[in-house]
Amino acid sequence: MEPIIIVGSGMAGYGLAREFRKRNSEQPVTILTADDGAVYSKPLLSTALAQGQVADQLQQHTAEALAGQLGVQIRTQTRVERIDTGSRQVQVDGGCLSYRHLVLALGADPVDPGLAGDAADRVMSVNDLQDYRRFRNRLQGKRRVVILGGGLIGCEFANDLILAGYEVDLVHPREWPLERLLPPALGRVFVDQTRERGLNWHLQRKARAVWHAGDDVRVELDNGDSLTADLVLSAIGLRPRTNLAQDAGLQVARGIVVDRRLNASVPAVSAIGDCAEVDGLVLPFVQPLLAQARTLAALLAGEDTVLAYPAMPVTIKTPILPLVVGGATPEPAQNWQTDTVEGGWRSCLYAADGSLQGFALAGAATRERATLSRLLSPLL
Repeated sequence: MEPIIIVGSGMAGYGLAREFRKRNSEQPVTILTADDGAVYSKPLLSTALAQGQVADQLQQHTAEALAGQLGVQIRTQTRVERIDTGSRQVQVDGGCLSYRHLVLALGADPVDPGLAGDAADRVMSVNDLQDYRRFRNRLQGKRRVVILGGGLIGCEFANDLILAGYEVDLVHPREWPLERLLPPALGRVFVDQTRERGLNWHLQRKARAVWHAGDDVRVELDNGDSLTADLVLSAIGLRPRTNLAQDAGLQVARGIVVDRRLNASVPAVSAIGDCAEVDGLVLPFVQPLLAQARTLAALLAGEDTVLAYPAMPVTIKTPILPLVVGGATPEPAQNWQTDTVEGGWRSCLYAADGSLQGFALAGAATRERATLSRLLSPLL
């Protein structure tokens, strides 16, 4: 019996394997991964430092242990070079493998910051456990970190470093951080609260070069200012991994285009996780990923279902100022209503008929998450 082949061993790939095994214990499953296949929770990478955890403590299982638990084959250090959708085969460094159904759970790559300077190659990014292990090794004995990018990952890492006692400068090109998640008022509250805890903000600025400065590096900004640091971390965004799919003739837009049954544009191929674009949505968060894994597992087990996204608030892991956002993506023309509540802040966006379209909560107001979530319409 030809296997279901899952390409990728992140939360999406392994999540699908777990969900499928709940429904079917007989169908062979093969997971292909380009790394060692270690099992870990990626969201914990941006909170481990302040909690006193090192990279090895974040690993939950080896690939071998998980393979035994689930009754699947996991081939580590195996890179897929080509997909032949006509013959339903994938080409790997050890030959060709046939599949009954192929699932691409490829994830996303950090966006290249495109920096000049003789130390540009010293800029780091953290996208998996191996990256994080290198980051922590480089961080030993250091005190000053420059972070490029004030989105979710940049803000979470900045928060973690500040709480662990590091000096952090954060460079962000917009007027306020987290602009894809927070309306302006709460973005400015976040800046004020984290600045009081020592985070140095450089808003409406971009880095253009990184130079060696003895044992340090010097980050040159677009206004001519410079920041000196021991280490530079780039967190300017992620781009879905689509090259393999595009080369195989699959439809690709921002991500690999799939329908609400997670079907790609050719038979017997699906995509889930950060690489997948469902009905025009690319949602690089845990809850959508888990919903995709459950839906596809059910479909592969013969159940008739379609993917549905309920309202799925996002918790931003910034203990200095806890944040939860849900619903509409902030846009400049929107009129968000912001109120101060005891110990926190609440911003809400209402439609003309008075229905709630989105919310952002900070501090103690995050306790209202469940109540407000019930008022939102499903995303899909």
